[in-house]
Amino acid sequence: MRRPRPRPAPYGPLLTLLLLVAGLLLVPAAQATAADNGTWGVFPTPPAGAAMTDRAYFFHQGAAGTTVSDSVTVLNSSDRELTFQIFATDAVNTPAGGAFALLPVDRKPKDVGAWIALAPETATTVTVPPKGRKDIPFTVKVPQDATPGDHVGGIVALNTAVEGIQQEGKVQVGVKRQVGSRLYFRVPGPVTPGLSVEDVRVSRSAPLLPWIQNARATVSYALVNRGNVVVEPKVAVSAQGLFGRTVLDRPARELKLVLLPGQRIELTEPWPDAPQSDWVTVRISAGATAHPDLASASEAEFVAVPWPALGALLALAGAALTFLVLRRRRRSSAEAAEPAPDLAATR
Repeated sequence: MRRPRPRPAPYGPLLTLLLLVAGLLLVPAAQATAADNGTWGVFPTPPAGAAMTDRAYFFHQGAAGTTVSDSVTVLNSSDRELTFQIFATDAVNTPAGGAFALLPVDRKPKDVGAWIALAPETATTVTVPPKGRKDIPFTVKVPQDATPGDHVGGIVALNTAVEGIQQEGKVQVGVKRQVGSRLYFRVPGPVTPGLSVEDVRVSRSAPLLPWIQNARATVSYALVNRGNVVVEPKVAVSAQGLFGRTVLDRPARELKLVLLPGQRIELTEPWPDAPQSDWVTVRISAGATAHPDLASASEAEFVAVPWPALGALLALAGAALTFLVLRRRRRSSAEAAEPAPDLAATR
């Protein structure tokens, strides 16, 4: 008896899910390392005889109307031939958490990514042999109306092979990976750092038994870069209760992220030992080490009340009051039902 051959599962519409790997997260102040996921890497082409990691990222400067030339290298560390789609794009911060990200291939760049012209050979795809590399020249042509400040993007190598299938509801999604190298471009002119703290909020959860278990809170806030240069923010968190009593004091610390011009990010601060009962003012202060005069702060107030315990206490008080009222009514009914004495019979 012949066994039926297994039929391949229908993939449905095959979409592209672009995964930005950790190699994208290169910051200007970091030690030089390539944007590499272990299989392939993308980084500035080093000078002849220099190490592959001679430059961790592209950093160029040019006035409006000028053209800058450079080259990007795609390195294939695997034992098989790899084919890539090479494209230039703009950089953004992810709204939640502020991670550095490069726009996917289906998003048209509007800033420095649109200024970059790659070599004609990248018009289709680029194939890199096993253990080989491909150097791709490119130019950055600065528009006449380019605004002063930092313009951030990157050059990306997207593997054309589908590396896996992921279920997204009723649709199966083809997973592809991309690796990109950052490009920072400075247009000379007035430099205006800008950083603001906005929308400070506090959410709180109180335990059923206060002062036996800790109350927990989460402080949420937004950071907005309203200037024209990148900012590496540092944030301090403090809180005061009634009469100016300090209930939280976290000194300024670097967030280890690069906030790009015009970007807004949402961040949170856990507070595992928040006050059980108090009137609290929470303050978020932000600045940047590279810009000592840059400072912003915002506050939010909340009233800490142990609502679960208070609710339980009110319920007990209500039950006790109900019991007393019912007991009094029964006693009054018993007294009213007792017969009156016969005065005539007592003579």
